[in-house]
Amino acid sequence: MQQLPESLRKDGWRLCVAPMIDVTDQHCRFFHRLLAPHARLYTEMITTGALTHGDVQRHLDFNLQEHPVALQLGGSETEALARAARLGEQWGYDEINLNCGCPSERVQKGAFGACLMAEPNLVADCIKAMQDVVSVPVTVKHRLGLNYEDSYDFVRDFVGKIYDTGCRVFIIHARNAVLKGLSPKDNRDVPPLRYDDAARLKADFPDAVMVLNGGLSTLEMCDAQLSRFDGVMIGRAPWHDPVILRQISDAWWPQEAALSEEALIDALVDYANKQVDQGVPLRIMVRPLLGLFNGRPNSRLWRRMLSDSKLLNQSRGELIRQAWHQVGRMTQL
Repeated sequence: MQQLPESLRKDGWRLCVAPMIDVTDQHCRFFHRLLAPHARLYTEMITTGALTHGDVQRHLDFNLQEHPVALQLGGSETEALARAARLGEQWGYDEINLNCGCPSERVQKGAFGACLMAEPNLVADCIKAMQDVVSVPVTVKHRLGLNYEDSYDFVRDFVGKIYDTGCRVFIIHARNAVLKGLSPKDNRDVPPLRYDDAARLKADFPDAVMVLNGGLSTLEMCDAQLSRFDGVMIGRAPWHDPVILRQISDAWWPQEAALSEEALIDALVDYANKQVDQGVPLRIMVRPLLGLFNGRPNSRLWRRMLSDSKLLNQSRGELIRQAWHQVGRMTQL
């Protein structure tokens, strides 16, 4: 069984930022870390095939400031997952997470993601194979069910099979995954949220860490669930309105001095310049920043300047500061 240190069990998954394909790259995670020093960050889902046949450094490189940071893997072959997990630990990740929740047709064709929930024995074998080769926690992100079957017994039995391997961290997207007829976007909205069924898992497996995911978009919503779960995972909300991370961080870790707005901009400018010097296009680094000042006067100018291809091609990190001056300084976000 995975023995989680008490510090991790108590607070390690309290606030998590979800793995999102084409969103949570290392630049996005660096930005989120500045806003929420204690959040647990997750990579985009990285397939075992990408690590076996692709550029390992490109897929696994991250900034030391991102810790704690988890590597999410997509795959269903035990040996390939074990190799990928070993690579993740060697690279310095704090957790290896198996994706059992993505409903996209492309992922289904690879026989992994949400469709793995129909094969709990295989998932258990995959988890055990990874546990055998790493010392960091091996965790699972899953849905509550498949298609339109809303039986609690299904997810309880799935979690029970994984629990028997010694896995003690489960991230529960509290919706079903509909494998045919709904797009990945629709799968985030159409299947109804079932928070009560997710909470039953915590009651049935009280010594496991249970993290709630799905539909959480405000501090108040997250606050309301902490009495029933060990943590929350938010996804699209910080992409559209990153300040939610600062709001949650200030409320849950009041002892942590928040960066002033000027210090945040300074850190982003410095980071962007270093990345540009390494050949990374500025446009990639500023994508996560576009929603930072939503609701503020002149926020459109901020977005417009950071989306202007001519400015991005001609500029370095100072463009971020120039755009900020258009918004108007405040001492804190």
